[in-house]
Amino acid sequence: MNKDLDKLHPYPFEKLNALKAGLTPPDNLQHIALSIGEPKHPAPAFVKQVLADSLEKLSAYPLTKGIPELREAISTWLCRRFQLDAVDAETQVLPVNGTREALFAFAQAVVDRAGTPLILSPNPFYQIYEGAGFLAGAELKFLNCTADNNYLPNFDAVDEETWRHCQLLYLCSPGNPTGAVMDIPLLQQLIQLADRHDFIIASDECYSEIYPDENNPPPGLLQACAQMDRLDYSRCVVFHSLSKRSNLPGLRSGFVAGDAKVLQSFLRYRTYHGCAMPVPTQLASIAAWNDEQHVIENREQYRQKFDVFKEILDDTLPLSLPDAGFYFWADTSAAKVGSDENFARELFANEHITVLPGRYLARHAEGVNPGENRVRMALVAPLDECREAALRIRRFVINARKNPA
Repeated sequence: MNKDLDKLHPYPFEKLNALKAGLTPPDNLQHIALSIGEPKHPAPAFVKQVLADSLEKLSAYPLTKGIPELREAISTWLCRRFQLDAVDAETQVLPVNGTREALFAFAQAVVDRAGTPLILSPNPFYQIYEGAGFLAGAELKFLNCTADNNYLPNFDAVDEETWRHCQLLYLCSPGNPTGAVMDIPLLQQLIQLADRHDFIIASDECYSEIYPDENNPPPGLLQACAQMDRLDYSRCVVFHSLSKRSNLPGLRSGFVAGDAKVLQSFLRYRTYHGCAMPVPTQLASIAAWNDEQHVIENREQYRQKFDVFKEILDDTLPLSLPDAGFYFWADTSAAKVGSDENFARELFANEHITVLPGRYLARHAEGVNPGENRVRMALVAPLDECREAALRIRRFVINARKNPA
């Protein structure tokens, strides 16, 4: 067996299941899951119709590169969304079966195992980055994201030796779980560092379409490139998905776009990897990328849920609205129930609500785990369930303060 498999940590939800084992929550309270970032809004009806109408296409093998019409739809969306002059649909776009698969596979394709390859990642982070790095034979260096640095890595604190060994930098903007957004100057600083030290930037932008202000969408890495007149997007690759944007997590449809030379090698890897997207999925994806109205409506639903949560909980469990995304990265220290693990365990036991302890999404780095005393709350449930969840959490925190741990 591949001995690097032994380096893999249990997935956060495995740890969560173990934490909840043996607990018996009140059976008169319906379970509300705020732990997993799985959108629960209805999938767009027009996308489902296209999928149903194209099932006869299942009789043919799909191409790994995808059909030209899908790549064109993605290119058009990228240009419209990020004010880009051009994205070559032939060489700078590659459809993928959801970004989780692509984020993992990307490291396998681009990491040079000679010497001791190094991957840099935000901390807390999406655990796929770590697993991808380990199984590519790389070491991981985690850059803490805390309230002190607005939940963004302090890249200025990274020394030259580290940059010199870095082969791949994972970014997540908007961040999971913090919701923090990197601005154009910061992204351009990283592009300049990539040029100087010859590493690739993999920017996970899966939450880019969920944001509070219609007039202020989060910027992206390719947008930062374009503002530097850098339309070859050298050393820069972005990852996008329909899962969050269009409430289609089960469609497993996303794309990778950017540096044509990097994508050429990634396509070669994927041809052997056997991960071509079924044509009905591609046709349904075209319909989704070509429509914005359902995305606007989706954002409005999340705004309503954030407003309800904050209104109910603000005087009990202070919450900071994220820059983007659908998570609250809540500080549990005000609840007086001990650690983030204990908060999650007692909340489930008393109120039948599941949240994810922040420490499960982070690693100890520089002497701390930046997820400790935080929990991730995913506002994916319907509005009424989110309102009920906020009321129960408020009750839980009030009771905990009366009877501190």
